[in-house]
Amino acid sequence: MLDLYTPGSSFLHRLPPAPKMLAMMLGATLLFINQSLPVTIAATLVIFALYPVAQLTLKQAFAQIRPLLIIFVLFFVVQWYFSGLELAAYVVLRLAALILLASLVTLTTRSSDMIDTMTHGLSYLKPIGVNPEKVSLAISLALRFIPVLAQITREVREAQKTRGLERSVIAVAMPMAIRAIKMADDISDAIDSRGYRS
Repeated sequence: MLDLYTPGSSFLHRLPPAPKMLAMMLGATLLFINQSLPVTIAATLVIFALYPVAQLTLKQAFAQIRPLLIIFVLFFVVQWYFSGLELAAYVVLRLAALILLASLVTLTTRSSDMIDTMTHGLSYLKPIGVNPEKVSLAISLALRFIPVLAQITREVREAQKTRGLERSVIAVAMPMAIRAIKMADDISDAIDSRGYRS
């Protein structure tokens, strides 16, 4: 199964998955509740600062959002046109902060540890009919979707750039589609191997 975990010995690497995941959920909630652009800017800078703390470079941090720059530009232009410059900056920065935060957790936590932690936490909901394994796997895959998509996009662009085809939409889109299908197959295999189909 795909795993973006980057080995390291930092405090964030040694921290158990549960507090990191709880901090991420709390941080994401506060980012959505917050309506202030200065606070959003500060939060984004703090998240960036956590990457060196985790022994990750700022280049790795920017790599998490670089493949989505086109989407950021599109969101910014649309929001600027309809709601003004300040709201446009707020929306884009908040999205970038959420992606950076999720990526930070993903890069410093093994996916197997995340799934095990969520499965344990959700086991208390079994009496009301919740299947902890299925729910934890679904949440884990959702948390990892954007970083994995970013990695696929980056790898495809780099490969096509070496061939001088980075400006060709078809040359970039087709390998991405194939990689996405392969990723879906890997996820399906992971689900089957854990017996979650039943």
